[in-house]
Amino acid sequence: MREVTLQIYHKGEPECEVSSQFPEVTLRSVSSMTGRTKERKRIIEITGPATDIEGFLGAFREADSVIEAEPLSPIERDHVYVALVVDAALWDSISERLSDLGIHHRMGTTINSGIERWTLYLNDDEDLSGVMRSLERGGNEVTLVRNVALSDITRPPQLELTGFLEDLTSRQRETLATAIELGYYEHGGGVGIEEISDALALGSTTAWEHLSRAEAKVMAGIADQIHP
Repeated sequence: MREVTLQIYHKGEPECEVSSQFPEVTLRSVSSMTGRTKERKRIIEITGPATDIEGFLGAFREADSVIEAEPLSPIERDHVYVALVVDAALWDSISERLSDLGIHHRMGTTINSGIERWTLYLNDDEDLSGVMRSLERGGNEVTLVRNVALSDITRPPQLELTGFLEDLTSRQRETLATAIELGYYEHGGGVGIEEISDALALGSTTAWEHLSRAEAKVMAGIADQIHP
């Protein structure tokens, strides 16, 4: 069996089209889709600046396939859970496509800057190229990111520890990587936020905001693994 990671631009679907307008916003499914009628329900998690989350939800609700998208808590911080109700007849689900193909996949996906990230598990006799072609129907763009045999993974439990990194925006990931590379977290390293902001050609306040959000997501991900 192989673990495969795909990045998918889901053409015309609101979760991708709207998130491309708000690149600082990240969506993550935290529940399966429920319901057998026209209306399907799911809980999603949205992270990002509060103003961007509010703007995202406003644009997201305008999609024909979205019936409701109601926050379960006030939008005052950079993290909110949302009760989503969609019209199943208009909602094109990658999860349902994979299920129809009989493909095992990790529940839920992370969406940022218009791109969905999916992790699949394929038997050796399953055709990855065929799966990708099927997912490309409708004008979707599918990119292979990772393809590795599970037998080659020496410490599988660590794979889950990296899952929360998918929640970082590209700028947050870049800022965190730069901080690590410059020795920001090394004891006595003498590296401050100014050095990081200079390396990224950003203002110090902007760099600090990106780094603090990245740190919060990473620590929350670690906490979820320590206390599942």
